[in-house]
Amino acid sequence: MQASHQRSHQGAHTRTGHVVVIGGGIAGLAAAHRLLATGLRVTLLEATDRVGGKLMTGEVAGARVDLGAESMLARRPEAVELAGAVGLASRLQPPATATASVWTRDALRPMPTGHLMGVPGDPAALGGVLSPAGLARIAEERDLTPTPVGEDVAVGAYVADRLGREVVDRLVEPLLGGVYAGDAYRISMRAAVPQLFEVVKEGGSLLDGVRRVQERAAARQVTGPVFQGIDGGVGSLPEAVADAVRAGGAEILTRTPVLGLTRTATGWDVRTDTRVITADGIVLATPAWSASTLLAAESPAASAELAGVEYASMALVTMAFRRTDIEATEALRGRSGFLVPPVDGRTIKASTFSSNKWQWVADSAPGLFVLRTSVGRYGEEDHLHREDAELVDVSLRDLADATGLAATPVDTQVTRWIGGLPQYPVGHLTRVARIREEVAKLPGLRVCGAVYDGVGIPACIASAHRAVDEIIDTPPLVQGTRSEAGQ
Repeated sequence: MQASHQRSHQGAHTRTGHVVVIGGGIAGLAAAHRLLATGLRVTLLEATDRVGGKLMTGEVAGARVDLGAESMLARRPEAVELAGAVGLASRLQPPATATASVWTRDALRPMPTGHLMGVPGDPAALGGVLSPAGLARIAEERDLTPTPVGEDVAVGAYVADRLGREVVDRLVEPLLGGVYAGDAYRISMRAAVPQLFEVVKEGGSLLDGVRRVQERAAARQVTGPVFQGIDGGVGSLPEAVADAVRAGGAEILTRTPVLGLTRTATGWDVRTDTRVITADGIVLATPAWSASTLLAAESPAASAELAGVEYASMALVTMAFRRTDIEATEALRGRSGFLVPPVDGRTIKASTFSSNKWQWVADSAPGLFVLRTSVGRYGEEDHLHREDAELVDVSLRDLADATGLAATPVDTQVTRWIGGLPQYPVGHLTRVARIREEVAKLPGLRVCGAVYDGVGIPACIASAHRAVDEIIDTPPLVQGTRSEAGQ
């Protein structure tokens, strides 16, 4: 629908002008890509020495790997379509195995099926993950009085009230933590699990509500893999988009921090550390703290709202082992990895067995077994101050306890993502609505990125498309209306 919306715009007006995109993550790159399709001149400014944001490839023991996000939701169209548009369609790849586990109660236990972000529809699938007392607590749910949700409610608080804390602590928390690195007892249900929020507003049993969501999905006949990667790494996507954007005539400037934005009679002045760039429009695709600083003078209200967005930091520890050294480790076979509930008191929060999960990793390094762990949650980030070697050691200790792994890696890579994930607490969508309301008062400027509509790759791309679609028909970007720009 968004693509057809864009095409109808192209047929309705002749555009002219120059748009500056600030921020070279996937949202900023997607915005630049869409802007070019409308015929506008585009300059993208990125403060660091590379584009891609939290999508980045690297090497461990000579094997190419993702050092940031490694997969993207395939049942939303935005990321898959963008990958196809920049020549990566043939390299899209579903996981070779999606057999994940939960490391809890000192054992790797199969990930229960039939749940919605950890909220079960069938308690019978939870045996082993929950204690007998936890299962008995779920059975009480239909006898409980309704739990009000109002305009929003925390996922963990609501589920604990209906099904008991054990469901949250051992299942919901690790799954949500894998997406947001956050606290399930703070995360907004309306923002993070909107389909669940809609059914709980209808009232009745939570278990029945989960089943209704699943039945509706089945009625839509949604098929195909839930997630996809890219042969060569998801970090290949921003590289390919950047190449396409440059080929389309856009200028991409890295190591170019933006220091200030000023409205002029005909558009905007964008001040960098070396010059002032004149723009007719701006797409601001930066983290909240940066957007807050840049909007402080022109939109104090939006700036204040953005300053209130909190972030979580994390580290990824990628390790390569000789396959001959791990052959006896039975627990590494056939699994894509495991999640770790915080309540179990471990340091790592998850591990991905990359050589099992992604065929391209196995094929590119047949003599190696590559896996990675993640460390760090919202409010629990002291571990990130450890030296790289310490993070490797603690990861190996947890892996040994979980799987029996006793091998020594031949190479390791620690990647820290400081302020990597915006938090979506109760009321987040209301905050986003206030930000957008204030930003809309600024002619020719819009915001996008992980702060607004979701932290996943498709959601970031969708927010970029929304930002572009909202500004491309506004003065002075439509030919013949430049005199209206300062009004």
